[in-house]
Amino acid sequence: MSAEHPNTDPSENPTQPESESADAFFAGSEAEMDQLKQELIDAEKRVLLAQADLENFRKRMRREREDELKYANVPLLTDLLPVVDNLQRGIESAEKSELSGSILDGIRLVEKQLLETMKKRGCEPIEAQGQPFDPNLHDAILQQPSTDLEPGTVMHVAQVGYKLYDRVIRPSQVIVSKAPE
Repeated sequence: MSAEHPNTDPSENPTQPESESADAFFAGSEAEMDQLKQELIDAEKRVLLAQADLENFRKRMRREREDELKYANVPLLTDLLPVVDNLQRGIESAEKSELSGSILDGIRLVEKQLLETMKKRGCEPIEAQGQPFDPNLHDAILQQPSTDLEPGTVMHVAQVGYKLYDRVIRPSQVIVSKAPE
């Protein structure tokens, strides 16, 4: 070996305690490496969780936006339902009286057109007559004893209810049968 390149092998130069310091250095480095690896794993988990949260947020916002668009007509439809009710009452009244003819036919056509337009927009009447009472769809205004119908069956519809797609915008007001006393 030349003088320019000093001996760097600690076994050949016992005056340098490099082997002890090297062992301590590498032992410390291993502990630091393990800690850094664990921190990296934890950071990767946090990133994956953040990405999943973001994707869930996007899906929820998309679903809420679709629902908002889907049910945007609820205020208009709730305003139109009394009009439909009045048309139906007018038709029933005209049928009971002797006044039928072209005016009654015209009112029936207007009612039919209005109901078809509402149906195109996803609004349909709730079928209640003869159906089992369902508190999600029906509002019971009275119970009457009946021998003809099973208890809990809708006997009469006082006011037709309506759904917009799968959401009830007005429950049917019904009279429900009960067991005779």
